[in-house]
Order: sequence, then structure tokens, then C-alpha cells
Amino acid sequence: MERPAEWERLDVWLWRARLARSRSACARAVAAGGFRVNRQPVDKPHHRLRVGDVVTFAWGSEVRIWRVLSLGSRRGPPAEARSLYEVLSPGVPPSAA
Repeated sequence: MERPAEWERLDVWLWRARLARSRSACARAVAAGGFRVNRQPVDKPHHRLRVGDVVTFAWGSEVRIWRVLSLGSRRGPPAEARSLYEVLSPGVPPSAA
């Protein structure tokens, strides 16, 4: 029986959450700066992300705040990707995230 993962790379999780079309694009976005995990600045795509962590980042003209609900096991359809996080951004409806 396989144990569930305790953590996931930030760039992989963002890719599974469908933030960008490719994992390398997610890695470049993290490396460029502007991402925080639990209020701490992060610029390494391999940062360990765990369930319950809060990810804050600027995307387009808005700041997004997501709580990690699940690490996921694959890059699935958009509905599955939305189940990986909870939107905490003030004034942003979940469907817009």
C-alpha cells in the first residue's frame, strides 16, 4: 500500500492547480519572485508545500491567496484542480480563481 505524500514541490502543485499551462512556466513564475508560502517569501520552485499552507501571489492585476487543501496526484480537469485549494482572496469569487 502506497503512503500519501506529505509534501509536494511548489511548482508541481501550481501546475496541477492549473495556474499555468506548463510546469516550467510555474517554475519560472516562482523563481521570478512574488510568491509567499505562509507569509514567507519563496523564490525556489522546489519549495516544499504541505496541506494547510497558504500561498499568496500576484497574478495579472490581482493578488491571489489560496489555502492548500490537497496535494493531488495528477494534473486533472479544471474541476479537479479547483479541489486542490480554497480561495481566501478578498473580493475574488471562487469561479474567477
